Amino acid sequence: MLALILAGGGGTRLDLGEKPLVTIRGKPMIEYVIDAFTAEGHDIVVVLSGKTPFTRNWCSARGIPCLTASGAGYIEDIAEAVGILGITGPFFTCVADLPCLRPEIIGEIVSRYQESGKEACSVWVPRDLAGTSGCRSSYAGTVSGIAACPAGINILRGDLIERPQDELLLLIPDRSLAFNINTREDLALIRTLMRNQGKP
Repeated sequence: MLALILAGGGGTRLDLGEKPLVTIRGKPMIEYVIDAFTAEGHDIVVVLSGKTPFTRNWCSARGIPCLTASGAGYIEDIAEAVGILGITGPFFTCVADLPCLRPEIIGEIVSRYQESGKEACSVWVPRDLAGTSGCRSSYAGTVSGIAACPAGINILRGDLIERPQDELLLLIPDRSLAFNINTREDLALIRTLMRNQGKP
């Protein structure tokens, strides 16, 4: 399954340049995400915008497939990428700032999605778990009666991209999905954790 890695945001809250290239243990955040998907056997395309020219250069230097969308917005850039790439079946979308993502989590998502028979899948992490990591989302919902935050990983159907898709709300109580890096405090916390004990 193709994975679109969304790396077009300006990273203004973090304010350290292009967020996908901010390093943790000497490795850009986006590389952790790419490695997780490729280790699980998925092809990837990095979706950029005009705000991330250095990330484009980084991808190009490594032969990593990428395209530059208009940067109109997260959803709009996904739809644009689907059109450019001609995607018709299921595909992943994932934010570039999820450095603790592990291949086995991706495998679980695919299995649960296929078992569900749904058109799409959105991945959530319990809000209490996200809160303990220090990386809190500004958006929350309820999944199976549990307050939860979106993890930034989804599966969508390319042929249905123009309309809302019937989705599986998949709650995964794994602390590693809570580390969505948006502030310097988030970054300092994950750098400390990964320096002391590897990925959480």
